[in-house]
Amino acid sequence: MVVRIDKWLWAARFYRTRSMAKAAINAGHIKINEEKIKPGRKVEINQFISIKQPLGEKIVLVLALSSKRKGASEAQNLYSETDKSQKKRQELVDEKKISLLSNPTATRPNKKQRRQIHQLRQRP
Repeated sequence: MVVRIDKWLWAARFYRTRSMAKAAINAGHIKINEEKIKPGRKVEINQFISIKQPLGEKIVLVLALSSKRKGASEAQNLYSETDKSQKKRQELVDEKKISLLSNPTATRPNKKQRRQIHQLRQRP
């Protein structure tokens, strides 16, 4: 069985739609064996796929192929995340928790502060 990478990412439930998977691939967030790829690239069993996500990078090993989207429990059988990747993501989560605890925000920003934040974000 041969499956495109965008279809496999969708079937494995990393992305809600194939177009979102395709956009992530085109943006360079998905790599197979540390190589940038195109959405039409074929996936093979025992390939390592690195997926950049907001909470860190996931490195998964392809265990099975599927072109159909199924339930979440069945989708998790398509891949396994490497131990190194899990540890690294957990460290990032722990660091984020510590930084939030050490520097809490007192209150929500008021209108003036929100305007200043928006101005800072719009500058190149």
